[in-house]
Amino acid sequence: MPPEQRPGRGWLLRLVIAFAFAQGAVSMARPAVSYRALSLGADERAIGVIAGVYALLPLFAAVPLGRRTDHGRCAPLLPVGVVLIGGGCALSGTSGSLTALAAWSGVMGLGHLCFVIGAQSLVARQSAPAEQDRNFGHFTIGASLGQLVGPIAAGYLISERDGAMARTSALALLVSAAVAAVSLTSLWRIEHRRAAGAARKAAPKVPVGSILRTRGVPAGIFISLAVLSATDILTAYLPVVGEHRGIAPATVGLLLSLRAAATIACRLVMTPVLRLVGRAALLSVTCLLGGLLCAAVALPVPVWGLAVMLAVLGFCLGFGQPLSMTTVVQAAPAAARSTALALRLTGNRLGQVAAPAAAGLTAGVAGTAAPFVMLGALLVGAAGLGLRGGGTAAADPPPGPAPGPRAERPRARRNPT
Repeated sequence: MPPEQRPGRGWLLRLVIAFAFAQGAVSMARPAVSYRALSLGADERAIGVIAGVYALLPLFAAVPLGRRTDHGRCAPLLPVGVVLIGGGCALSGTSGSLTALAAWSGVMGLGHLCFVIGAQSLVARQSAPAEQDRNFGHFTIGASLGQLVGPIAAGYLISERDGAMARTSALALLVSAAVAAVSLTSLWRIEHRRAAGAARKAAPKVPVGSILRTRGVPAGIFISLAVLSATDILTAYLPVVGEHRGIAPATVGLLLSLRAAATIACRLVMTPVLRLVGRAALLSVTCLLGGLLCAAVALPVPVWGLAVMLAVLGFCLGFGQPLSMTTVVQAAPAAARSTALALRLTGNRLGQVAAPAAAGLTAGVAGTAAPFVMLGALLVGAAGLGLRGGGTAAADPPPGPAPGPRAERPRARRNPT
């Protein structure tokens, strides 16, 4: 799309607001699901399985949804996602068995996937290449705002006194369903008509194998998987750590929100830091430091020490998601950017299935500290991959077309679908 036909930035603000409410609902529901499972008699392994089911349905749905979005509109996925998130939250609050709780958690995860694929594709399609780092950074601020407020609200509502956890965790899940519904108010006329029309004229399907062989795409997928797995396990397992160390649910909610606040701070300063350091070095250093801090969460430190570690960890992890989005979008063929983003989300969901399951097994065998050590090793691996190729595709593209899939890049300025 020519620059003069690009939409203004009002759509981005509305998208950030909608994402903040949708993510806030999910971030409120995830710890509430863990507490509700504990009230129903779940152990660490069961918590891991339930957290994994959240990502199971999205694991199979991501690529078909990405294919559809590459050749159609993005906006319809957003309200569908909100309805599924809200329904999953509400039904999780009324479920009386661990099996039903896991199933509705999966519906919630599918809704989150629909919303995120539609929203990320919208940002990629309606942003000029030079604006993608900034716009993806601003877009993910919505997620961080939701992650900031959601756990605080859950911790405020959930009480374990006098055996009230079953009732109060159900209340938190019902409130999270109402929070999700609020995001519908910001989704009006959010997709630019010319961008949607151009998508229908996109080139034929690009094979998935070709996308995955494009330099920069595998690194972006793995870095995103590692960062999201770390965030996910922290959200699901910090309540378990709190139970073992005698930390109240309200304090656990504040700790999770502190991490999210640090992530917001990171994304507000991301553009100048990126300009100063460079994408590959920034991804590698923050993943390495994040891995060390994840492992350190396993140490029996006081609450104030845990708060400091989570704040620094949130700042480090904040760079991974938006920069991996830009890496994948700018590396992928122009006609397959939504599919490439969907593959990135498939990697995320694969991590969300495998990491909690592995965390549950290791926690059952080696205690609640083991999942955090495992995440530390995963992030250190992502740091090495980021140094080798994580920033290559997205940083400072060459002035002329290159052979292979990246030859599409000059045309992306005219048709960013």
